[in-house]
Amino acid sequence: MTLINTSGGPFDAVLCDLDNVIRFYDLTRLARLERLAGLAEGTTTRVAYAPETDLPLLLGKIGKEEWVETIVRGLAGEVSEPQARELGTALAEAPFRADDEVVTMLRRIQQHMPLVLVTNATLELESDLASLGLSDLAHHVVSSARVGVAKPDREIYEIAAGRAQTAVERCLFVDDRLENIEAAVALGMTGVHYREPEDLRKVLALALVG
Repeated sequence: MTLINTSGGPFDAVLCDLDNVIRFYDLTRLARLERLAGLAEGTTTRVAYAPETDLPLLLGKIGKEEWVETIVRGLAGEVSEPQARELGTALAEAPFRADDEVVTMLRRIQQHMPLVLVTNATLELESDLASLGLSDLAHHVVSSARVGVAKPDREIYEIAAGRAQTAVERCLFVDDRLENIEAAVALGMTGVHYREPEDLRKVLALALVG
């Protein structure tokens, strides 16, 4: 656990990332298709998550079908068009699960203070949360695709703090990406670099002090 810019707690609100903290994707099928296509594992995600490909999706400007077509164009020259479309579709439709241990901890903290999900997500986020049984997990959800701004832009953190009705310096921010944490810390939040459930367990214990 990396705890940045903390006064030792307590905190008045928890702002938490979704992907790679709560939600995890299974890319097993994508990896198999890449091997069959003679590509190095991770080639599709490298193309798909490049800012010029990914950001329009995360800002709600395009849907997943258009995103897949952008991936297809990005893979041109490496595989055939049908293979590229199969790879892009495998990524877009990859199954996902929630980490039950993390969900349990967040449901506990939700009983004590505002919990806000702050996520770079698609327009399908609400249905995704419903499919996971997590529509009621947080008091508020700040989705980049809905507010039109993505982490690490400072505005999305300010929106989240506003939804929590909490001063930024009293917010605890949890994310798996260091650049997102650094942006939150620059605003005065306390940042936690999430890598495993124990990171969250320790910091939520601090959040409940007092």
